[in-house]
Amino acid sequence: MKIKEIMMEDVQSGSVPGTIHGIYEILKDTKLSGLPIVKKQTNEVVGIITRTDLIKNPDEDQIAMVMTRNPVTASPDEDVTSVVQKMINNNIRRVPITVDNELVGIVTSTDIINKALWKVDNIEPVEKYMIHKVPTIWDKTPISVAYSISRYFNFKCVVTLNDEGKVSGILTETDFIRESRVAQEQVVSSSAIGTEGDKWTWNSESVMYIIKNTLKFSDKLVVDVIKDQKLQTVTRKTSAKECASILRQYHIEQIPVINMSREPIGLVRSGDLMRSMIQ
Repeated sequence: MKIKEIMMEDVQSGSVPGTIHGIYEILKDTKLSGLPIVKKQTNEVVGIITRTDLIKNPDEDQIAMVMTRNPVTASPDEDVTSVVQKMINNNIRRVPITVDNELVGIVTSTDIINKALWKVDNIEPVEKYMIHKVPTIWDKTPISVAYSISRYFNFKCVVTLNDEGKVSGILTETDFIRESRVAQEQVVSSSAIGTEGDKWTWNSESVMYIIKNTLKFSDKLVVDVIKDQKLQTVTRKTSAKECASILRQYHIEQIPVINMSREPIGLVRSGDLMRSMIQ
């Protein structure tokens, strides 16, 4: 199968020079997790910007300073498995499709799942592909604390637990962006300077006021954010094919793996399942 058979041709993109405000609003209002960045007027691909980039760099205004430069690209005639290999090798979830470096499409890990992987008759259990160490959080925790935990573990989501320690939902970067806004904050930096001596000893204080952008979250608890979520789960023995079908059906990128007591034991992401296509 060629990548042109599954790529999206109507691509939403950002351009440089430009600011991230418009990018932030696009990702906040849509289900997109990232956008290719092109040069204005030439449509030449020069970068990729993702939700992670925006969340980690709220104080940066220019797209060029936040985006990943010289992104991995592919041609429309490349084989799907070749592009999957590129995504796995570079730990990425999207690849711009170009002709003479001009943007003509994009393929994401979700496209791979929806249009290729779910058709593969792979009956191996997902325990072969799942990750075992996943950050979890009590669902009565403030959303701001949940975000801090995801940042600490450098993870794109956190699995949420109810009062009984059972899986109750999952928080993703999409949720964090939806429940946040970029706000200006004044930071005061001061340093005391003095000399030792007699009665002529003097003291002075230098004060610096810094204005910076920070990510401010709503006052909601995690449970308020996930209350309308139609949670999907799998067990370690669920087949890769069935798991891919669930991701496709519910338009999700990851799914918690639970035991018989509905306690979390891992997570399967679309990128993890793609490995089954090249093994």
